[in-house]
Amino acid sequence: MQKNSIKKVGVVLRPSTPELKSSFYKLQDIFLTHGMEVYVDSISGAMINIMGMEFDLLCKQCDILVTLGGDGTLISAARRSFNYDIPVFGVYAGNLGFLADVSMDELDEFVKNLACGNFRIDERSVLEATTIKDGVKIKMHAFNDVVFTRPSISSMIHVETLVDKKSFNTYYGDGVIVSTPTGSTAYNLSAGGPVLFPLTKVFTLTPICPHSLTQRPMVLPGEFSIEMKTSDCKALIIIDGQDMHEFEKGDSLHIKLSPKPIRLIHRNEFNYFDVLKEKLGWGE
Repeated sequence: MQKNSIKKVGVVLRPSTPELKSSFYKLQDIFLTHGMEVYVDSISGAMINIMGMEFDLLCKQCDILVTLGGDGTLISAARRSFNYDIPVFGVYAGNLGFLADVSMDELDEFVKNLACGNFRIDERSVLEATTIKDGVKIKMHAFNDVVFTRPSISSMIHVETLVDKKSFNTYYGDGVIVSTPTGSTAYNLSAGGPVLFPLTKVFTLTPICPHSLTQRPMVLPGEFSIEMKTSDCKALIIIDGQDMHEFEKGDSLHIKLSPKPIRLIHRNEFNYFDVLKEKLGWGE
């Protein structure tokens, strides 16, 4: 995408929030003022009683995607549009997010810069997770994290882990989080994992409430791959906290960094450390 070639904009709204209708019209007017056509996806359109476009067609027709909501809305849209290589940026309808970092009050100035190519595109690593069940492969992508966890609160789980096909560790506890740098400030951080700069090409293995205190988070280079399985009867795989898949003894889960990133649009002056300090209250 050429930086000065944004003509069509696809919009995705936070689900179950019809009160965003007035904000959508304000957003639409701003883009139209700067010579860009605006389309909304069909689910968002139905929510605010206007005609929308099917999401896949939206991704094919538009130059960029804009989400109006929070980080969860942006993550969902980025994952759904992953195969179309369409850049995304988020307008937050509430509090500043780690990903959705433009407010409605800042949008007019931001779109003015978009129109003249004054912005940057950051490439964020994505996890490619493949389950193998009875010889059948199912491929999934995670922007934040893949969580391998127990199916019920009443028991712990064994997670056998191999790194580059070599035995690495067996975690025993509530599960394991495999996180991208972008997802390091989500569930990974709550579980005691490290904060990673979002443009690095690494990923983390962070145990969730491990039975042994010697089990610690681990950062692995992006060229590594891991395999997970369990000796327990059942487990769950959760993708970005949004999609859940059942896992059984005998299945295997293979995780690596995807060769293709997700592209996020930011202001040239966007500073991740400023967002980090504001969100986490560092230095107060």
